[in-house]
Amino acid sequence: KQWYQRRVAITAGRQSITFNKDFGQHILRNPMVVQSIVDKAAIKSSDVVMEIGPGTGNLTAKLLEKAKKVIAFEIDPRMVAELRKRFMGTPYMSKLEIIVGDCIKSEFPDFDVCVANMPYQISSPFVFKLLLHRKFRCAVLMFQKEFAERLYAKPGDKLYCRLSANTQLMARVAHVLKVGKNNFKPPPKVDSSVVRIEPMNPMPKINFVEWDGLTRILFTRKNKTLSAIFKSKTVIELLSKNYQIYCSLNEIMVADDFDIKAKIDEILTECAFNETRARTMSIDQFLKLLERFNANKIHFSS
Repeated sequence: KQWYQRRVAITAGRQSITFNKDFGQHILRNPMVVQSIVDKAAIKSSDVVMEIGPGTGNLTAKLLEKAKKVIAFEIDPRMVAELRKRFMGTPYMSKLEIIVGDCIKSEFPDFDVCVANMPYQISSPFVFKLLLHRKFRCAVLMFQKEFAERLYAKPGDKLYCRLSANTQLMARVAHVLKVGKNNFKPPPKVDSSVVRIEPMNPMPKINFVEWDGLTRILFTRKNKTLSAIFKSKTVIELLSKNYQIYCSLNEIMVADDFDIKAKIDEILTECAFNETRARTMSIDQFLKLLERFNANKIHFSS
């Protein structure tokens, strides 16, 4: 086994590739950081690991030492060739499956753990695709530092945003490692951070389209009070239209004197959220607000 590991390491040292910035290719070259990421994933010998953007295989090699199988998504045919060359003739090759293509446009395979040095262009769509997939134990992912900070930001933090709330609705997120830009080849413009994501079990029983509609409205003006946000003409018109559609579809008579503004104010007062700002609201508070709006037939999607 040690002979194979030395061969894999030597092959890595001989690589001479022009990296494609369009694919966000920044190869992690520090073996100590690679090992730390693998350790944080706590991979079992029975685990199937999904890796995104394996590049030249520095992280892949360590994953193959631990896992039963590694399924790697790689969009660049040159990197696919390098991976095959690196592991050809080693016991690792039989444990490695390479899927050539875009992971965002492809169906995810079954896996236990996801580990990746994420290309920054697909960070946001990947996180949500991963969380909606749900059938995994944990993910240990490296992102650009500010994106990672948004994932685990708490209510009241400067970076707390819709991404924070949406992610933390569906998962527990923890920061596990800072990674300086000089640990990569070529070095990116900013530092990176590694986060560990564990899906919530069970998931909150809510309509995610409704949740998305509410948080989209609130975080567009996250520093305004909810009272001010819900007095906006655009918001009033949207909720009034949705109310009318809901009542029509459910054969509910709308009173001639019904006032959507008064009803919204009543709900905010009931929840004591008039002077609350989205940037300080917890997941439970968003859920409470959504529940009270929906219970009063006010919806955020038509």
